[in-house]
Formats: sequence, C-alpha cells, structure tokens
Amino acid sequence: MQLNLFKKLLFAGVFLACGFTYGQQEKVLNGKIVDFATFMPIESASVYVKDSYIGTVSNIDGKFSLVVPPKHVNDTLVISSIGFKSFKTAIADYDPTEDIFLEEDIASLDEVLVVADPRPTTGNDIVIRALERLPRNLPDSSYIQKGFLRHKERNQIEYKWLIESAISLYDSSYAKGGSDYLKVNVDENRKSYDLRDVDSLFTYYSYLRDAKGMRIKADNLRRDTIATASLVEAIKWNDNRVNGLGNLFKGKLNMVRNAGDRFAILGDKMLGRHQFSLDTVLVDDGRKVYKIRIEKGSDYVGLNTPGIYNEGFEPKGWIYIDWKTYAIKRIEYELIAASDAQRRRSKSLFGTTLNHKLVITYKEFEDKWYPNYIYYETPKLVNIGNRSSDQQEKTAEQIKREREEQFYYTVQEIVFTEIIRDNEVITDALSQDWTDDIFIPRPYNKEFWKSYNVLLESEEEEKLIRDLSTRASLFKE
Repeated sequence: MQLNLFKKLLFAGVFLACGFTYGQQEKVLNGKIVDFATFMPIESASVYVKDSYIGTVSNIDGKFSLVVPPKHVNDTLVISSIGFKSFKTAIADYDPTEDIFLEEDIASLDEVLVVADPRPTTGNDIVIRALERLPRNLPDSSYIQKGFLRHKERNQIEYKWLIESAISLYDSSYAKGGSDYLKVNVDENRKSYDLRDVDSLFTYYSYLRDAKGMRIKADNLRRDTIATASLVEAIKWNDNRVNGLGNLFKGKLNMVRNAGDRFAILGDKMLGRHQFSLDTVLVDDGRKVYKIRIEKGSDYVGLNTPGIYNEGFEPKGWIYIDWKTYAIKRIEYELIAASDAQRRRSKSLFGTTLNHKLVITYKEFEDKWYPNYIYYETPKLVNIGNRSSDQQEKTAEQIKREREEQFYYTVQEIVFTEIIRDNEVITDALSQDWTDDIFIPRPYNKEFWKSYNVLLESEEEEKLIRDLSTRASLFKE
C-alpha cells in the first residue's frame, strides 16, 4: 500500500514538473552594453545562455536582442567581451531597462611572461602553437550549426540590396578538408530587397567576358539596351564568384577552419606573409587571452579569386588566443593594397586601399571551439564609368554621381545560435537537398521567424532599410 502511494506521489510530481516546463514560454531579452569608463557602446560583445550555444552579439550601437527558449528561462545570462569583466545574471532577474556596463579587465603582461617558461613567449611562436592545437581544439566529429545571415550591399549613399536568411552549416570535422567536407543550406528567407540591376553594368561586362567568352568595351554598355533578366543573371553569377556562401566557408577566408588546406592564409608559408607580435594579455570571462598584432611579412597575401586581381595585399589586424588551451578565440583581419599594381587599382576604383575586412569569433562548447560570429566586408566594382577624354565635358555633379555608383560596399554577417551533434538528426538533414543559393524564392514563414535568433539592426541600418524597402516597392510599381 505504501509502495503504491509512493508511486502515485512520484507520478504526480513528474507530471507537475513536466506541466510546469511545458507551460513556460520563451523570453526575449533586449539590452544595451556600454563601456563603464567611456560610456561608449561595446560592439560584438557575446550575449549567451550559460552552458549552451544559444546566443547573439551586440550591434554597433551596443544593443542586442536574444530569444531564450522555454527550457532555458531559469538559466544564467552571460555577457562578455575580450578585455572586460563579464556580466552574469539569472535570466529571470534580468532588467531590460538598465544598460549593462562592463569594466576593463587586463592581466599584467610582465607577470604573465615571468611565469610563462616553458610556454612560447613571442607572437610567432604563440600563433604556431595555436595552429598546432587546432586538431585538438576544433570539433573532431560531424555537426550542424544553425545561424542567421544578413547580406547587404550599398553604394556611397544608399542601400542597393538586403537579404536575411536562416542557414545551416554542416562540417564533418576539422580533420577533413573544408573544400570537400563543408556544406551550407539556406533554410528560410525573410527581408529581401534588390535594386542592383539599376546600375550593375560592369558586373554585366565581367559576366560577358569571363562566363560567356565575349569581348566588348565596358564604356560601350548602356543600361537601356540590356534586358533586366540578363543583367540579373550576371549579378547572380558575380555574387557566387565573389560573395557566395560556399566561397566564404570553403575558401581562404575561413582562415582557422581551413588552415590545413593547401595555399591557406594561415598555412605552411604563413610567416612569409605575416609576422605576429605579442601586444598584451587580456581577460575574457575570467580567462587570460593573448592579444597578438598581425603585421606584414616579406611576401604579399592573395586570395586567388577567378577573374579578379585579388593579389598584392599586406595583412593587418589582431588575433586573440586562449591562454590555457591555445584556442583561437577571435581574428580581426584586414587586407590592405600593398603592391604597386594593387594600390593603383584600389585607389582608382574604390578610393581606398582597404580591400577586405574579416572578423571571426569562436565560442567554446563542451571543450571544443565552434564558429560563433563572422563579419566580412569588401568593395565590389559594379560600374567602371567613362574614363575617356570627354570626362572634362561633364559637370562636377555628374562626375561625383558616377563615382558614388561605381562600386558597392558588400557586407555579410553571420551569427550561429545552435549546434546539432545527434548523428541521426544529421544523417536525416543531409538526406535532404542542400543549396547555398540565397536567390531561390521562398514564402515568408512568420511562425519560423517569430522565435528565431537574429542580429539586431543598428539605428542607421533601420533607417536605410526602411528607405530601401520603399524604393523597392516604388520600383516594382
């Protein structure tokens, strides 16, 4: 009798616990992260649920929005940024009306170096040690990550394109080459506005020359003689060549994951193209982090982009490496035009020598480090303009307008918010058709996006996107 009573009570307890969990709802956390000393917003700070991979990053205004699933609403929220003390609070106690101030947290470099022996003490040696540890630090089994992509392009005055997508990334493990064992799928699309067919004449010229084998002078092209469908086809071709998701993950720009590939940026001949110097030791969420400066080597860096002179650069930036594991936590990497030919090209076409800006961050989850956030920016030529002698017949306003429409700033941002390692789920997902084509029309799935974590737009972006959506609607009319 007592045993039956015990079973009934146990069943009732389990039932109530399950009912309580089921009855919980997801929470949406909004906030702003600020530097305690300067009162300036902190960009790219990590915002996540402790002991999970659910998270996001702050935007340029220091603001974020995070959807917390029901099963995690009783967990802890962590906000961290390299060089600052972390902020932690129970999600149930989080107050969205108060800004989150982070205080500076820096280790003593002299103290670190005194106790460092036999650890590497030079920037070059620390980076080499980190690359040697990649097989140990990066995932050694297959996984799928779910993430959010925002791809935007603008000329010097206005947005021309915006698309936001939910994506899946499959990686079989670091042990296998990125070019063969990485796959990307576009799961859903939401905002999608495209006005690039208005002025992408040079893209069309490149398409005719490189894809169709035709020879024609760029100055002879006129927009009113080109069918829009043909121009759109050329734009898609150029997107896949320059900014395609497959290229971003499988090529040289995926610097850490693909460090073992032939001709990789951080490959065997890395020190010929780069030099690394130890700057200081910072603290991130209570752990020491090497901050290492990336400087030019004796050789130039190149990306080997088909049909584009993407060579002759020197690197600049920072690499942050975990003190304990030598895991690479963050890379801030720029490619600056350095060779005579590249400097002339960059200054003439873009008015700047900065050609590529890349940020990649990694997050630790169950002793392995997974990509967490990617930012990639590069100028893309779309209209070469008229450079003949009759330029002097044009007004200053006409020349200025041509210059403004000569190239697009293209930006891709990706934040990953979920990891799947269940082999059955992965196998089932891979049995479906995968495509990284972000142009495939998809109906808007309101229920899907309601609970999907996205990157929060900055105040400037919100204004420009509203303007783009208005112009796109008028253009269709």
